[in-house]
Amino acid sequence: MSLPDTASPLPPRSPGPAGTPAADPAAAPTRASTVDSRADPSAAPATEPGAAPAAGPGAFATRAIHAGGGPEPATGAVVQPLYLSTTYAMDSPGVTRGAYDYARAGNPNRSALEATLAELEGADAAHAVSSGMAAVTAVFSALLAPGDSVVVPRDVYGGTVRLLEDEYARWGITIIPADIADPAALAAALAAGPALVWVETPSNPSLEIIDIAATARAAHAAGALLAVDNTFATPYLQQPLGLGADVVVHSTTKFCGGHSDVVGGAVLVKDHGELPAGAQAGARIDRWTASAGVGSAPFDAWLTARGLKTLAVRMERHCDSALRVARWLRAHPQVAEVRYPGLPDHPQHELAAAQMRGFGGIVTFRAASEAIALRAAERVRVFALAESLGGVESLFDHAATMTHLCLRGTELEVGPDVIRLSIGLEDPADLIADLTAALAD
Repeated sequence: MSLPDTASPLPPRSPGPAGTPAADPAAAPTRASTVDSRADPSAAPATEPGAAPAAGPGAFATRAIHAGGGPEPATGAVVQPLYLSTTYAMDSPGVTRGAYDYARAGNPNRSALEATLAELEGADAAHAVSSGMAAVTAVFSALLAPGDSVVVPRDVYGGTVRLLEDEYARWGITIIPADIADPAALAAALAAGPALVWVETPSNPSLEIIDIAATARAAHAAGALLAVDNTFATPYLQQPLGLGADVVVHSTTKFCGGHSDVVGGAVLVKDHGELPAGAQAGARIDRWTASAGVGSAPFDAWLTARGLKTLAVRMERHCDSALRVARWLRAHPQVAEVRYPGLPDHPQHELAAAQMRGFGGIVTFRAASEAIALRAAERVRVFALAESLGGVESLFDHAATMTHLCLRGTELEVGPDVIRLSIGLEDPADLIADLTAALAD
């Protein structure tokens, strides 16, 4: 049996504070224009899934450490200082000393984080915001207009669809559910003339894989933008902008931050020169995030940037351990099914191997019964019974009562036997021993 498609309830720069003149764009660049976007995703050579990236000055791990800037000029500090100032002195009325006037619109810590994210994703512009859902909201608010429609896959984070249904439906925005992996189903959805196609790959919680390049071609041919939630893969494993996506969204709370100590999100944009909306997307999102006040706070940006410096080495360990756990679960008599893109029997295993550097740190499985799933949830000791994912600690999520509770009672609710594991950095032998005890008769 396969996991049910049940992850969603589907049926110009902003001015400073009031009374302060906006800086002249020609005199002081906006946050988007200060982003270093030299890197092309191809700069990090493709490797076998799960293999370490090539060494050298252009390698991902090196860029993750150095893209945000070198030693601080005044003191030589190798770690960027924390800039807590809410406002920045001007040299004369309306003329900023640098790129900053008021912290709601930008600050040096946020700029450093955005520079790193843009470098790693191959983006023209990056926007660091206060949470993953703030990133989703920024995309919908900046790029959609009343009467627009959005194509959404049937396996997607429930919070995304809840936001569309609870908030954007009041704008007259409609959801078009579709099996995006099926070309015929996607074509039928695109025939309705949507403004945006939204994709998660790998998806939450079923870990379905969507062909980003094929979806981008189809969306653009229909005049729609493609946005990809890249939270589960991270820029280390997958770079959707290089495959044709127009917008990438992250909950940086997860693997990018990596330590379960900071909430954040990011929106990254690349103009492929195909659609007018794509050319305008970066500026619209930049203006919306500054006007709405959802930009990342200095310390949050600083913590997230710190996390990105170790992303490559952490993702290697996440991937290696997740594959070991997935293989072990597949042979367990109390487990009905295991979903992990790194297993050869995953429906999109070959696509994942072609599209991703590795297969990720999330493993989803179905216990043989709801009772077994609930009993295991009570028994785990090394795994923490907690929501979220992507931290150094391993997490055990009974999706139906935790992360996907909002879908209960809908035709697409997550089954009560479904468990999502976020595999952390502990020794995988200890994780397997914990699951052995949790699943014992």
